[in-house]
Amino acid sequence: MLIYMPNSPEAVIAMLACARIGAIHSVVFGGFAAPELASRIDDAQPKLVLAASCGIEGANVLPYQPILQDAFEIAHHAPSHTIYWQREQHPADLSATNDHDWDQAMESSKPADCVPVAATDPLYILYTSGTTGQPKGIVRDTGGHLVTLHWSMSGIYNCPPGEAFWAASDVGWVVGHSYICYAPLLHRNPSVIFEGKPVGTPDAGIFWSIMAKHKVRSFFTAPTAIRAIKQVDPDGELAKIADLSNLQAVYLAGERTDPDTLTWTQHLLKVPVVDHWWQTETGSAITANPIGIEEFPTKAGSSTMPMPGWDLACVDEEGEPVPAGESGAIVARLPLPPGFAPTLWNAPDRYQEAYLSRYPGNYLTGDSGFIDADGYLSVMARIDDVINVAGHRLSSSAMEEVLASHPAVAECAVIGKADALKGQIPVGFVVLKAGVSSSIEELSAELIGAVRAQIGPVAAFKQVHVLTKLPKTRSGKILRKTIREIADGEPPKVPPTIEDITVLEQVKEIFA
Repeated sequence: MLIYMPNSPEAVIAMLACARIGAIHSVVFGGFAAPELASRIDDAQPKLVLAASCGIEGANVLPYQPILQDAFEIAHHAPSHTIYWQREQHPADLSATNDHDWDQAMESSKPADCVPVAATDPLYILYTSGTTGQPKGIVRDTGGHLVTLHWSMSGIYNCPPGEAFWAASDVGWVVGHSYICYAPLLHRNPSVIFEGKPVGTPDAGIFWSIMAKHKVRSFFTAPTAIRAIKQVDPDGELAKIADLSNLQAVYLAGERTDPDTLTWTQHLLKVPVVDHWWQTETGSAITANPIGIEEFPTKAGSSTMPMPGWDLACVDEEGEPVPAGESGAIVARLPLPPGFAPTLWNAPDRYQEAYLSRYPGNYLTGDSGFIDADGYLSVMARIDDVINVAGHRLSSSAMEEVLASHPAVAECAVIGKADALKGQIPVGFVVLKAGVSSSIEELSAELIGAVRAQIGPVAAFKQVHVLTKLPKTRSGKILRKTIREIADGEPPKVPPTIEDITVLEQVKEIFA
């Protein structure tokens, strides 16, 4: 069953309906382009598509039926039927014999009993973009995943049954699967679902007002959402007028939380802010601060400790553990904990090659970082984002941390641009907070000086560019690889999940 819907209760209902009858679901983010949708249809070969007639993105209405029709023409596999949840903003045309109305289907349906499945049976397939252009279908098994999710609601998120939980994500991403749908409902927590943005729908106070309205106890979002709010409302005035007395903690994931964002959120909300790290493959946190059991001291820039079942190490190129505090590739020693993806859909050899072959006996996370003397892990960058300047391997995240600490900077990114002499040189990109009056020349000099002072002259950091927005995916990940390709004069590989493709034009102008 392929589900192509916006962030909505109907999307969660569709997921749960599949789980009830033992059908495997594959949720594709609503609004995905037709070629990407077609590739997922061909790989998963669904019998049925459950879709919405449209999505609502801010002030824009995005019809889904034309995208689906284009995808069906591109795909080799043809689903038998499509059921549309009709939305008044843009209803779908149901004149085709294999198109059906969601409400009419519900009226004529009969209750279905739960179908027992084995703990190792697949619950869902969730596709991530692969480096080969062929999407990777992450398979999630049923039993181990649900056990881990249930434990995490109390152990990590400290959210007793009956208390409201809100993951401000989308059901199309792994966070939405785990913490909009399955974990809160399994643990008997009300789950908030919001089809909107942290700013502009209608303003930068929408997160706080929703939390106040529903008395949210535990809130989960991406660091980029907090930075977007901070850019528009740098003093947090809109949060100060909301009743957030029920809020006990904020959880950030999706990208590394820079210390400035962590500190700003802590000071504003006066609750613990947990930077935790996980991946689509893992389905839940690898490292976190388990405040439902014992709250560890916060270290800005660190995602704290490995959670149960995770045995982590940072290793060098030969797979040997590096000393405490020294950077290396982050690996997890086998066996992996319950809930980790047991395979890729129809691609077991690719699973072995992508995750287990480079360091035998270990899962290669694809991230680099270091473990300090206290056992705290700091995830610094994707392995591909380490910048090699004249033989010195430097972390882009460390430089971003310096840029983010400047009072004028709302968001930032650093990439390594190819250089004939040094191999690579770092280039910075910043988005400024609202109301900043400094000249670009002045600001650039200050930022370059700060990186030189804190990282050292070895960084060769000499370029900073101001953008109105950073290129990101819809889930908030900054497209550093795409920026790097543009900077190097290569044809950029633009992912279908890009939030605003026009932002890339600003980057292209810089390097034209």
